[in-house]
Amino acid sequence: MTSPSPGHRRKFSGKAPLGSGRKHQSLLPEKPSGLVRRFLSTPLTLKLPLPATQNNESLLRPSKLLLKVTIENSLGAIQLLMLGEETVEDLIKTALVFYEREKRRPFLKDSDPKCYDLHYSPFTLQSLKPDEKLMNLGSRNFFLRLKPPTSYCCEKESLAFDSAFPWMMFVHILL
Repeated sequence: MTSPSPGHRRKFSGKAPLGSGRKHQSLLPEKPSGLVRRFLSTPLTLKLPLPATQNNESLLRPSKLLLKVTIENSLGAIQLLMLGEETVEDLIKTALVFYEREKRRPFLKDSDPKCYDLHYSPFTLQSLKPDEKLMNLGSRNFFLRLKPPTSYCCEKESLAFDSAFPWMMFVHILL
């Protein structure tokens, strides 16, 4: 169904039809006055006085940061609210604690923060330094993965497994 053209529309004159019990209502003029037009065209600027005790740089920096950390092989990111002065190592610890507290799956093989590296994305090879502050990173989305098997954590696990079950090495021969 097509709508009628604008030339065929009736215009309301402000008068009620005869016989209706409605009172006359005042209507706004169709064209805005010059005062309204001038007010809308000027930009609204509001200048607040700065407190004398704080400098401009501290006002521009947020006190807390909303960070998203995706853990390797997990479905979704963990959202964390952390201070900007905290380090990458603190972010790794907090992300692992939240992951286990929410009972997300797959379960983590190791919950030791020293066994994990934090990256900007799953496609970057270089990990972030553990002592670097979160405010200086320049990103709010990160990727957490296990360190490569040549690291200390994996060696510790393999040594414990080999010393407890040395005969497990020959299981594949029996099958």
